[in-house]
Amino acid sequence: MKTYTEMLPHIEGNDYETHFWNAIRGKQGHKEHLVKGIDTATGAFTLTTKGQEKYMAAIKQEGLFRSLATDIQVYDHVYNIKTVEGDDVAVWVPEGGTIPITDGMADFSDIALASHKLAVFLKLEDALIRDPYFKVENYLVKRLAKNFGRAEDNGFINGTGENMPTGILAETGGAEVGVTTSALTYDDVVKLFFSVKPEYRKNGIWIMNDETALALRTLKDNAGQPIWNQSNDTILGHKVCISEFMPIAESGSKPIAFGDFSYYWIVSRRPVSVRTLTEQFAMVDCVGYLAYEFLDGKLVRPEAIKVMQMTA
Repeated sequence: MKTYTEMLPHIEGNDYETHFWNAIRGKQGHKEHLVKGIDTATGAFTLTTKGQEKYMAAIKQEGLFRSLATDIQVYDHVYNIKTVEGDDVAVWVPEGGTIPITDGMADFSDIALASHKLAVFLKLEDALIRDPYFKVENYLVKRLAKNFGRAEDNGFINGTGENMPTGILAETGGAEVGVTTSALTYDDVVKLFFSVKPEYRKNGIWIMNDETALALRTLKDNAGQPIWNQSNDTILGHKVCISEFMPIAESGSKPIAFGDFSYYWIVSRRPVSVRTLTEQFAMVDCVGYLAYEFLDGKLVRPEAIKVMQMTA
């Protein structure tokens, strides 16, 4: 398989940029100039470096997890993440004293990174993309980011690890259960908050769906004080993020997650690539596009995020 480093000299120049977007517009005589930018894993043309930069900026706006998680691009190598099971400890050392250095390799564990394929199909009217005033570059990048962003968030939350990322709600490799309850109560939300260690609470974020958020807006303590701050949409001083992919509060579900989502790592394994499908849709005056991502997602410290587990 051709590596990204091998393709990079060919896809970062202005010539590739020009031929790529002309090919996207369905113009003839441009695909042959993109051969060295073909992603051999898909047979599609690798998005230009400028297009990739626009795409990454757009998907951080469209996708929730891309804005919260640690986002890494590793295009050329397949390797495992080494994570520390224990805590790093700084110690005071007197002048001239011995610095205590121990063999901490026993505290390290490997987290395997896969390369899961995510694909999306879309089509545009031929007349529209041939219009010189239509900014196909901006439109296509934003539309891909919107489609991929939704699919990614679903995977990063509910993914099983089989042909998709391992989501935070996965039974194996997901977040730890912080509190188990049969109902959404003020006390249980507070217990979930304090089940997270202070080092992870500091930058903690709440994630839940609309229905759960609506229920929490009505929760009050014994003194009648609401848990939800209506003025800035926070709970216990921490931001609430809404995701349609979080489950509702019912028996067996995990409707609320809280913690530091920077410990969820998103690793992109290949840049976005796009195939144009012209002949298949010529009868309806459209051009089709098949785009691909290769990525994985893992929670590298399960204790950094805690979830509420509902029981019957």
